[in-house]
Amino acid sequence: MDIILLGPPGAGKGTQAQRLEQRRGMRQLSTGDMLRGAVKHGTPVGLKAKEVMDRGELVSDEIVSELIDAELTAMGDDVGAIFDGYPRTAGQAESLDRILASHGRALDHVIELEVDEDALVERITGRFTCAQCGTGYHDTFKQPEVPGVCDKCGSTEFKRRPDDNEETVRTRMAEYRAKTAPILPIYEERGIVSRVDGMAGIEDVTRAIDAILG
Repeated sequence: MDIILLGPPGAGKGTQAQRLEQRRGMRQLSTGDMLRGAVKHGTPVGLKAKEVMDRGELVSDEIVSELIDAELTAMGDDVGAIFDGYPRTAGQAESLDRILASHGRALDHVIELEVDEDALVERITGRFTCAQCGTGYHDTFKQPEVPGVCDKCGSTEFKRRPDDNEETVRTRMAEYRAKTAPILPIYEERGIVSRVDGMAGIEDVTRAIDAILG
C-alpha cells in the first residue's frame, strides 16, 4: 500500500509515519532525508544533487524522481511507501504516478491531517526540550514534574528551537496551503483523499488512519 501523508509542520505527520512503519512495516520516504542521505553516501544521484546544491541551485524534479525510483527499487515490492513532503506540485504528482507505475504500483490513499492554525501555533510555540537528553516538554501540555528539572535525567537546562515562534509557524502554514492547493484536486478527482483531525490525540489520529487504510 502506497500513501501520501499531508499536513503542515507540527501536524504530527512524523509521529504517525513512525507508527505506520512500526505497525505495518511501511517505509517513510521524506525527500529531504533521502537527499541528505544520498549526498552523504556519495551515491550517483547524490553526487549529481551535490553538484547542483554546491552551485546554490534547487535540486530538480528529475533528480528527486531518481531518488524515489532508487528507493522503491531498494525497498522491494512488499513494502508500502509513505510519501512525506512530496509531491508538492502538479508536475511532481505526474512524475510520482509514472515512477510508481514503472514499479507496478499506484497510490492508494492521500491522507491530510487537518489542523486549527491558532491551536497549532500554541502547540508549536510552547515546545521545549531538555538540553541534556532531548526529552520533550510543553508550556501547557507537559511540564516537568518538578519545575525546572528534567524528569528523565535531572538536568536543569532546557532549550527551544529558534524557529518555534508564531511568525514562522504562520509562514509555514501559508507555504503549506500554497503548495498543497495544486495537488489536492488531482487526488480528489480520483476519490482517494481522506481527512483526519490532526488536533486530536495521537492515539485517536492513529485509529482514524488505521480505519482509512483498513
